[in-house]
Amino acid sequence: MSTKQNVQQILNELPEGVQLMAAAKTRTPAEILEAVDAGVQIIGENYVQEAERAYAIIGNRAKWHFIGHLQRNKVKKAVRLFDMIETVDSYEIAREIDKRCAEIGKVMPVLMEVNIGKEPQKSGVLPENTAQLVKDISTLSNIKVMGLMTMGPLSENPEDSRPYFVAMKKLFAKMKELNLPNVEMKYLSMGMTSSYQIAPEEGANIVRIGTRIFGERKYP
Repeated sequence: MSTKQNVQQILNELPEGVQLMAAAKTRTPAEILEAVDAGVQIIGENYVQEAERAYAIIGNRAKWHFIGHLQRNKVKKAVRLFDMIETVDSYEIAREIDKRCAEIGKVMPVLMEVNIGKEPQKSGVLPENTAQLVKDISTLSNIKVMGLMTMGPLSENPEDSRPYFVAMKKLFAKMKELNLPNVEMKYLSMGMTSSYQIAPEEGANIVRIGTRIFGERKYP
């Protein structure tokens, strides 16, 4: 099937209120544009440089979310380019985002990336440290915490992801109950190509899909 058909099929499958993000890592600007023309409204990029190339062609026809591991030296460019940063997992990176946003008069919506599977090789704040990090970041005036994001352990079987999604939903509810100033727990970003059909059942309202939209990657 074409990218257009893939996007339309996914949009038909997703429940109302669940937003589709095209995970665009390694995809060409032409491929991403095709997805946008088909109805994708959010583009997720892992690398600032790749995003710059695509943005030069697509511009504001879609929202741009950063979903990779953000290095401190890339923050200055990232805050100009992206509408949301989904992978904040430390006070240090949050403070740098806050500082760079202050320079350009912008308030950056962010999601906290949670390492819900406690996998040593993955970034993300541990579930038990999330509340403290959200509290710390809520004091920064050029950042607004808008929710949580997780990658979750990878598995061929979508049902393997469900317990992690359930745990994320509980954590999300707990963060909401804290009722902190400058924090609006609105978005729960989880679920990818293998698990996007079950993630919304457990509370996801943003799903990040790459392969199911674009087909298999041609290179890593």
